[in-house]
Amino acid sequence: MNVELAKYAGFCFGVKRAVDTVQEQLKTGKTIYTYGPIVHNEEVVKELEEQGVRVLNTKDELLALTPSEGERVAVVIRAHGVPKEIIEIIESKGIECIDATCPFVKRIHRVVEEGSLAGNQIYVAGNPGHPEVEGICGWCHGEAIVVETPEEAQKINFDDKKRGILVAQTTYNYNKFDNIVEIYSQSGYNGTVVNTICNATQERQQAAKELAKRADVMIVIGGKHSSNTRKLYEICSQECANTYYIQTLDDLSLVLPTTVRLVGITAGASTPNKLIEEVQNYVRINF
Repeated sequence: MNVELAKYAGFCFGVKRAVDTVQEQLKTGKTIYTYGPIVHNEEVVKELEEQGVRVLNTKDELLALTPSEGERVAVVIRAHGVPKEIIEIIESKGIECIDATCPFVKRIHRVVEEGSLAGNQIYVAGNPGHPEVEGICGWCHGEAIVVETPEEAQKINFDDKKRGILVAQTTYNYNKFDNIVEIYSQSGYNGTVVNTICNATQERQQAAKELAKRADVMIVIGGKHSSNTRKLYEICSQECANTYYIQTLDDLSLVLPTTVRLVGITAGASTPNKLIEEVQNYVRINF
């Protein structure tokens, strides 16, 4: 039996940059907070909390933050980004704001802010409950319209007198985005399309799909709240019936038939290498 890791798996540039930013700030002696989990991986967040990093989960928690006299405090913005209002609150409180938003997400913020200021209707292909999408909408002047599925896209009634700008969550499923663009183009959409799905997402999805086509079993590793990991699981499940979604090695419960020739492994963009290596080694040694 062979065990093969997808060509692209694990930490992407934006996640590594955000985690490294927090690690560097820990060396300064400041009290470090992150607004929301720095990335969507519970193991990474837990490790940082053990080093003293505190998480502000809501705007109310941020508003209540009051540093003691002489305390040096910094709030690091998560990789997924935040609404513009959150940064304004941090700065208004005189607290140092360190922006670790993924540059690919920051690009979307600029597109929607400038586009909405110019009078365009903003459309976002993505999960409306995801922090990245909430952050994107928070940079719009006026209400953005979020579409999660092609089926929802078919229900949109376009105002042909108002131009629009369509962007996507960076981790959105590439094929679904193509479907939405096609639906929009056939439904009277008057505007532009900006494909803001990042290269790392496209590479991971394609590599996972190609491996799943050949594998007898697929293991997808990532945080339970990770949007890009869930999408990898969806893609792999379509190609390989025996697909498992795990957060850590403790979640893995495999009973492999003797006919299994290839076990494929992929991992979300917030999954650290040590977790991937643990799973690889376990499968190699035990099966």
